[in-house]
Amino acid sequence: METKGLSRSWQAKAPAPPERKPLHANVGQTLPSVNPLVSAIPSRGASHGEAVSLRRRSLLGAGMAAIAGSAISCATGRSGSPWRFFTAAEAETLDAICAQLIPADQDPGAREARVVNYIDIQLSQRFRKHRMAYRQGLAGIDQTGRRKFAKRFVELGSEQQIEVLNAVEENSKAFFDLLLTHTRQGFYGDPRHGGNRNMASWKMVGLPYPPVRGREHYDQTKAG
Repeated sequence: METKGLSRSWQAKAPAPPERKPLHANVGQTLPSVNPLVSAIPSRGASHGEAVSLRRRSLLGAGMAAIAGSAISCATGRSGSPWRFFTAAEAETLDAICAQLIPADQDPGAREARVVNYIDIQLSQRFRKHRMAYRQGLAGIDQTGRRKFAKRFVELGSEQQIEVLNAVEENSKAFFDLLLTHTRQGFYGDPRHGGNRNMASWKMVGLPYPPVRGREHYDQTKAG
């Protein structure tokens, strides 16, 4: 299946991360930056695998940096609903957006890693201040889909979804940045926070599990 990458800036090849480093180990390390605000659909000659793999590599550095300092707690869902904050329609829209930002290739993408679950959990906890941005922003994305193609975002084809997201990237940069940051966090972060199901991204980059954290790191260093 041929799909187009979302932004050329995400396709710049990034250096591979140090092998088998715990998540906190990038303190002081210079990671490749990704500018999410340069919109352009890749050339039609690029294959799905090439576009996705290149984008995934460039997302890696910024994604690991985004979650390195995160310490976020989980929450339980509302009675009778799998979602804590989102409506079913909002969760469906966000899941489709995340699947475009970090699509699956030979490895799982944001959808398979349940990034939408991570964002939903955090909007009931540490991300509460972003609730209105998500409520209005997701509604705006569906409205853009209807205006351009007479369909909701989830009903659009891949290229149409990319066109809508490029419009969001250009016209609502703050919300697009928020989506991108939270998608990276949910994909590359600790599974206990609700995303990175089955440690998908950690397995992809060869991180050990469980990662060494805090005092445990110093205890192990001393013991060694």
